[in-house]
Amino acid sequence: MDRATFACSTAFFRDYNSSSQAKFTEDWGSRRNWVTWDGKPNFDHLLQKFGEAVVPVANCDVKEYNSNPKEELPFKEYIKYWKEYIKNDYRSSRGCLYLKDWHLSRAFPEQDVYTTPVYFSSDWLNEYWDAIAVDDYRFVYMGPKGSWTPFHADVFRSYSWSANICGRKKWLLYPAGQEEYLKDRHGNLPFDVTAPSLQDRSVYPRYNQSQPPVEIVQEAGEIVFIPSGWHHQVYNLEDTISINHNWVNGCNVAIMWCFLQDELAAVQREINEWKDPMDDWHLQCQLIMKSCTGIDYKEFYNFLKVIAENRISVLENGLDDEASAKNTPKAAISTLGMLHAVFDLKRTVKVLTSLSANEDFKKLDLTSLSPPPEALLHHLKAAIDTALL
Repeated sequence: MDRATFACSTAFFRDYNSSSQAKFTEDWGSRRNWVTWDGKPNFDHLLQKFGEAVVPVANCDVKEYNSNPKEELPFKEYIKYWKEYIKNDYRSSRGCLYLKDWHLSRAFPEQDVYTTPVYFSSDWLNEYWDAIAVDDYRFVYMGPKGSWTPFHADVFRSYSWSANICGRKKWLLYPAGQEEYLKDRHGNLPFDVTAPSLQDRSVYPRYNQSQPPVEIVQEAGEIVFIPSGWHHQVYNLEDTISINHNWVNGCNVAIMWCFLQDELAAVQREINEWKDPMDDWHLQCQLIMKSCTGIDYKEFYNFLKVIAENRISVLENGLDDEASAKNTPKAAISTLGMLHAVFDLKRTVKVLTSLSANEDFKKLDLTSLSPPPEALLHHLKAAIDTALL
C-alpha cells in the first residue's frame, strides 16, 4: 500500500468510526444493567447474573508464544480480584488479569445482553457455527484499566466489531499489508508494536518503512469496525466491558479462502521433508492446519454449503411470518432482502468454484461431502438464474 492509498484508507476509517454513536447501543440490556450511574462496571449486578460461571482469564503481564497465558476462573473470583486490583491502585501480585473471549451469549442465551446491529447482521461465521452447534465467535471482554491485547489480526482474517458497554479503549491499527514492515528478520510479527526494540534495524529491518498506525479512542457505547486483515493492538484506558464479534460474509469470504490457502502452504513448507515417506501427507497437512486455524478445506466446503443452502431455501420457499419474527438466519436474510441473498450466492459460487479446482482439495477423500461440489455448484447457479428471472 502506497502513502496516498494509506492516507485515503486512514481518512475513511476515522470518518466511519467517528460517526459511530452511543445511540446504537443505548437500548441494550447490558448498557442499561451492567453499568452504574457513573459509568463503571456494575459488579453487584454482574455477580447476581453470572457469579457461578467459569470464565477465561489472560495475564497481561506475561508473554507466552506471542500471546498471554490463560486460565479458567470462577467469575465471582475474577470480580473479587478486579475490585481488589482497583482498591490497590491497579496493582496485584497476580498481575493484570483480563477476562477475554467469554462465550457469554452461548452460555446464557436467555439474558438480554445486546442486539447485533443491522450493519453487521450478514454474519456467515456465526450462522455456520450456530447451525452445527459447536462453537461461535461472539465474545465478552472485561478488564481493568491497563489491561490490553497484543498485536494480532482476527481469526480467518474475518471482520470484527467491538462495542464498549462501559469504559474506554485505545486502538492502534495497521491496514492490511502494513504488518509486513513490522516483521523481524525471521518473519515473526512483534508482540507489542510500541516496544522500543522495533527501532533496532538489525532485528526489525523494515520497520522504518511502515506507516504510523491509525489510532482511535473508543468511548462508552461506541462501536468500532475492524476490516479484514487489519492487525491491531488494544488498550483499556479505564475499567472496561465490551462485546465483540468476528464475522465473515460475501464481501470478505474470498479473503478467508486466500488466508486458508496461505496457511496450508505454510504447513506444507514446514513438513515438506516428510512428504515422500508419508502416505497421507496431504491429510496430515489438513489436520495440522485445522489445529492451528480451526478449520480445514473440507469443513470450509461445508461452511459454504450451509450458507448457500440457507439462501436457496429462502429464494425457493420464501419466508413465513413465524420465521421472520425469530432470530434465525432466514430472518436475517429477510431483513437484508432477497437481492442480498442472490449476492451471497454469487460470492459463494465464485469461492466454491475456486475451492473445487484447487489441487490440494482434489487430493482429499471427497466422498463424504454431500452433495458433491459439482452438484452444489449446479444447484447454486440454477437458484441464482431462477431468482433473477
